[in-house]
Amino acid sequence: MRDDEKALLVRYLRLQRDALRWKLEGVSERDARMPMTATGTNLLGLVKHVASVSVDYLGDCVGRPSGEVMPWSADGAEANADMWAGPDETMAGVLALWDRAWAHIDGTLEALPLDAPAHVPWWGERGDVTMRLLIVHLIAEIARHAGHADILREQIDGATGLRDGVSNLPDGDARWWAGYVARLRATAEASGA
Repeated sequence: MRDDEKALLVRYLRLQRDALRWKLEGVSERDARMPMTATGTNLLGLVKHVASVSVDYLGDCVGRPSGEVMPWSADGAEANADMWAGPDETMAGVLALWDRAWAHIDGTLEALPLDAPAHVPWWGERGDVTMRLLIVHLIAEIARHAGHADILREQIDGATGLRDGVSNLPDGDARWWAGYVARLRATAEASGA
């Protein structure tokens, strides 16, 4: 049964990972970097952040350090530096980091059982856990950021869904969607303050 549980957890982790990574396909360097919220959320920053934290959790925290230097995690680093690509970073470089991080994580997933001990120092007294909990935590973490990326990508070029060809939305043409959004806007306006 544990093999089935591990396979299921790993499957969902990889589905979320792949959905987030897909959000950069076909996007220009400018659009990938463009802050699209009041807090600066951008596609490339989401991917950089997820690569960083994922390799922390399923690398360092399970006793399998990747050796990947994450300068934005060092003491004294700029706050939120993992959430955007600086002028000396490129989309290709962030994607290379992503690939290295996930190659290491895939090795961890192969090498260790779900009940492998783990320690998350930044969780304080709750930090002694198992790899199982870290996988569940990352599924939630990545799904949250993939949802952010869904919205950002739709704002950039209208692309939606888990991957190319899987939009998860009703089949409607531009006219149908315009009418749908107008109806939602009218309902919101009619609701009052």
